[in-house]
Amino acid sequence: MPTPTNCPCGSDLAYAECCQPFHDRREKAPTAQALMRSRYTSYVLGLVDYLVETTHPSARARDLATAYQQTFETIQWIDLKICSTFQGGPADKTGKVEFKASYLQGSRHSVHHEHSRFKRYKGDWHYFDGVVSDQK
Repeated sequence: MPTPTNCPCGSDLAYAECCQPFHDRREKAPTAQALMRSRYTSYVLGLVDYLVETTHPSARARDLATAYQQTFETIQWIDLKICSTFQGGPADKTGKVEFKASYLQGSRHSVHHEHSRFKRYKGDWHYFDGVVSDQK
């Protein structure tokens, strides 16, 4: 996939100034929300390795990379809205981010609404788990 000009995470910044430094491993996400945004952009761009690396080691299933790859083959992510955050700042050890991510699966439009938990591991933010809310 070509490198986008605007960051897919919806920050209104250029990709090069937003999520790309995290994807290129030049910088670490300073907050849980920044990691959440960079992970969403990874879904858009199909960056399996980044998604695996930023999943907390205690939450990594053996077939995690395969599961991510399968999502890229069936889902087109189209929009991200951050609803709320709790903690997850530069000095915190844990954080929560509630978000809604719109996507197309075939011709069907849906929204993935999740309350995600993030934890630090060796000083860096990692996705730990999430609870998906039903969309009406």
